[in-house]
Amino acid sequence: MIGVDRIIENALLEDIHTGDITTQAVVAGTREAKARLLAKEPFVLAGIHVAARVFHLLDPRTVFTPCCQDGDCPGEGDVIAHICGDAAVLLQGERVALNLLQRMSGVATLTRRYRDAVQGTKARVVDTRKTTPGLRHLEKYAVRIGGGWNHRTGLYDGILIKENHIVAAGGITIAVKRARSVAPHTLKIEVETETLEQVAEALDAGADIIMLDNIDLETMRRAVVLAGGKALLEASGGVNLDTVGAIAATGVDIISVGALTHSARAVDISMLLEER
Repeated sequence: MIGVDRIIENALLEDIHTGDITTQAVVAGTREAKARLLAKEPFVLAGIHVAARVFHLLDPRTVFTPCCQDGDCPGEGDVIAHICGDAAVLLQGERVALNLLQRMSGVATLTRRYRDAVQGTKARVVDTRKTTPGLRHLEKYAVRIGGGWNHRTGLYDGILIKENHIVAAGGITIAVKRARSVAPHTLKIEVETETLEQVAEALDAGADIIMLDNIDLETMRRAVVLAGGKALLEASGGVNLDTVGAIAATGVDIISVGALTHSARAVDISMLLEER
């Protein structure tokens, strides 16, 4: 996964900075300690290897033994991993490891709920760029673990002509034409639309994917008929667990959900040291 060590190193620097003064004050010398990561509620696990890497970067001699793998669903009271190493290392890595593991598992858990809500339809639930700054690759990985799909990673790997691009270019047709003139043949072009008239224009312009932004269900159904399979249709805006099933039932191909990453609740995980 891209940049995991850099993410962890930045997080450790943020937390430890010039030193863990509490551990330095109360933990005498070097001693071996054992700890376990414990699930405090049911969830979909994501990021176990990231948590392990936190402790390995602090001390490569740390032994991290996972009891679950990403994609597993531990229940309340289940042990996720055992950790053995220097007590100071375990204490210094605890919060960073838990922050990342809880965050990623929260994203995976919420994604699984959305995926389950569209079962029986052809719609794919995908994420957006509404991610935590610096954690995009981890959060998008967690979406995949939860059963969702990734939209573009950033501005560099996909052409998505949005409302402001259309205004700046002077219209959908000219925007698509300009994009097509520079895009490699392997890159699809997506256009954001808000009306059936814009959907029709995007189709005539040759868009590969058409985003239906904040469009009501009946208009979505009409857009599916209008497109007739000539372009993929992506529903976006106003999507939540109460609405996603009905949106999927309209026949759209993709449903993008910003909430997967911007509103996922961190799950509850604890690290407990064993008493000597």
